[in-house]
Amino acid sequence: MSNDVDFDLSPDQWEALRTLRNPASNGRLSRVYLVESLVKLGLVVVNDGVPEMTPGGRKVLVRGSCRLLDLAA
Repeated sequence: MSNDVDFDLSPDQWEALRTLRNPASNGRLSRVYLVESLVKLGLVVVNDGVPEMTPGGRKVLVRGSCRLLDLAA
């Protein structure tokens, strides 16, 4: 039995999650509400004011990669 949850993220939320995948990023996103919405979903945490993707957020990003390709098409 799988306990993975399928998230229906907006294109902006996907972009914010993609931005956070790179640890070298400065962690600054232009829209704070996007980070807050991802925190509520448990996909991102904020440590010392810097948003970081959770392991669950990484899973969602990898599983949703095909959905991102559909949005770009």
